[in-house]
Amino acid sequence: MTGSRVVALGHYQPAKVLTNGDLAAMVDTSDEWITSRVGIRTRHVAGPDEPVDELAAHAGAKALASAGLTPADVDLVLVATSTAINRSPNMAARVAARLGMPSPAVMDLNVVCSGFTHALATADHAIRAGSATRALVIGADKMAEIADWTDRTTCVLVGDGAGAAVVEACAESEEPGIGPVLWGSVPEMGHAVRIEGTPPRFAQEGQSVYRWATTQLPPIARKVCERAGVTPEELAAVVLHQANLRIIEPVAQKIGAVNAVIARDVVDSGNTSAASIPMALSKLVERGEVESGAPVLLFGFGGNLSYAGQVIRCP
Repeated sequence: MTGSRVVALGHYQPAKVLTNGDLAAMVDTSDEWITSRVGIRTRHVAGPDEPVDELAAHAGAKALASAGLTPADVDLVLVATSTAINRSPNMAARVAARLGMPSPAVMDLNVVCSGFTHALATADHAIRAGSATRALVIGADKMAEIADWTDRTTCVLVGDGAGAAVVEACAESEEPGIGPVLWGSVPEMGHAVRIEGTPPRFAQEGQSVYRWATTQLPPIARKVCERAGVTPEELAAVVLHQANLRIIEPVAQKIGAVNAVIARDVVDSGNTSAASIPMALSKLVERGEVESGAPVLLFGFGGNLSYAGQVIRCP
């Protein structure tokens, strides 16, 4: 195949909303402290009866409906998540069962916050290789379940949700709608973001992550644009991992995307890890803020100090 394209998007968040005021009643914090340091005002939190695969399935169903497809039209399901507590069946298999898919290949990818962009590249590669024709790619995380609610430096960050994309092969006459991926990591600094222990808990070295993201990632993101044959000035939107507004805004500025809409879903949704990019993109498209066919930079970064990015054409 000559390439693939994103044809539809979907997102889902649980109904319960946790405000900064709610958090101030739980730990030593305040709305001013949280907004000044990370820019977050609210986040959605799933209950004990809302597992990761349920969040993922809701987002996937919405994406399929938007594309006018049935679950049987999909032959590959990829779920990016780092909060799958149960190891088998994996989240992709659970999603496939919830949606009634007959026989797709099902795989999970754990690359934490850059999981969705890794999964999107994997789907693109599978379609290019001819081993899949249409993929459902989902980022879903339930960060509230692994949060340390006594640690004010991390619990104020997290939210729950899922975002999904339907990816299919381009016609031979079409230009690819998903550009080349640029991915990598800094393994020796992987300890800076951790989900470990029994029960597993999220922890990070915030200053180390901030310095790495704001200084090392902008030139890498510009190389992503270069690989796609697009200048930063031509970008219609930039959707970075929604980690922290104090990271998103300076990184976007250093990329040089002066004409782009910058996704700031972190303000209302918090850090949803692998869900953050597809969820933010789905909302931009749903609100009509990016035109169909326009170039959009997706760039994930975080856990493992991994990163992955590509330029896609907006569905």
